[in-house]
Amino acid sequence: MKQYIVVSYTSWRTTPSRTQQLAARLRDSEVLFFQPSRPGRSHKAPGRQVRPNVTVYNLPPLRAIPENAGLLLRHAWKGQAAWIRRAALRHGFRTPVLWTTHPQQVYLLDQLSPRGLVYDCDADWSDLPPQWEGDLAAAADVIFAASPGLLDRLSPCNANIALVPNGVNYPMFSRPSLEVPADLRDAAGPVLGWVGRIDPGLDLSPVEYAALEHPEWTFALVGRTSGDCPGLSRLERLENVRLLGWKAAVEVPDYVARFDVCLDLPRREADFSGVLPRRIYEYLSTGKPIVTLLAPEQVEEFPDVIYGAHSPAEYCRLCERALDEDPAWVAPRRRNYGAAAAWSRRAKEVQRILGAIGL
Repeated sequence: MKQYIVVSYTSWRTTPSRTQQLAARLRDSEVLFFQPSRPGRSHKAPGRQVRPNVTVYNLPPLRAIPENAGLLLRHAWKGQAAWIRRAALRHGFRTPVLWTTHPQQVYLLDQLSPRGLVYDCDADWSDLPPQWEGDLAAAADVIFAASPGLLDRLSPCNANIALVPNGVNYPMFSRPSLEVPADLRDAAGPVLGWVGRIDPGLDLSPVEYAALEHPEWTFALVGRTSGDCPGLSRLERLENVRLLGWKAAVEVPDYVARFDVCLDLPRREADFSGVLPRRIYEYLSTGKPIVTLLAPEQVEEFPDVIYGAHSPAEYCRLCERALDEDPAWVAPRRRNYGAAAAWSRRAKEVQRILGAIGL
């Protein structure tokens, strides 16, 4: 049985991350999943088995250290590596594959002696010292890049790189006849909905513009609200806007199934990664029309099945067009894109590549 040590920069959670989705699908393998320290979470707690082949451990706290303090960083990650080694030995790991997800994990390479090294890159880390990611990418036996932009950036460091975009739990979102959630049963007119985090970085102007233009439409925003989000207070005063808050992952398909149009919203901060969020693949899996607001010079993804606007006014017009769309025209094509992005297919491709290089 193959052995993998996965060091994640995010915690194991009920709404699975990309790392969780791939790690849990490493067949005929035993996986030790190390998640970062959080307040109230002891690294001395025993491992928690979350899947038949996956055990989650908490890493020791890692104090904030300046990026240019190389000696301090090496010392801090030496402690992380020692903890990982002890946990691995308890499980009988001898020559595991190390799966990394963050550039700073380059400091583990001098402390661990893995049989192979994987770097799974799903974010733009250009704000970190470039040597971290450059050295990690150069040392990797294989790199999985979540977008063409990340692939282009990392390909000079390593020729063995593969494009593995984010995915979707396709069976959850493609099911027919889902139950309408209680807080949308009385919604009047068409429902246009968003699923995702609502925070100060989210641009809500397209929703505000369309909601004012079409008071007969209902706008449903599903997601946790945090911070002082510009424009949120104005939306709260509109009778046709519903802020429904966070929903468990198992409930989200019911909400998306009720949407007549699925909304994608831009973020104000620059993101050069080009990584498509999980939300887009969830929308595609339903076959429903999708409207997005494109950033300047943004390359359109799925232009044949997603309506791309360049201003709030155009966004509103495309929502009108989406509501008039013939479902038989493009819905099957969207569902095909969703099916192709199923996490089961992504994981099979990852395992095929790992098998081809002996990992």
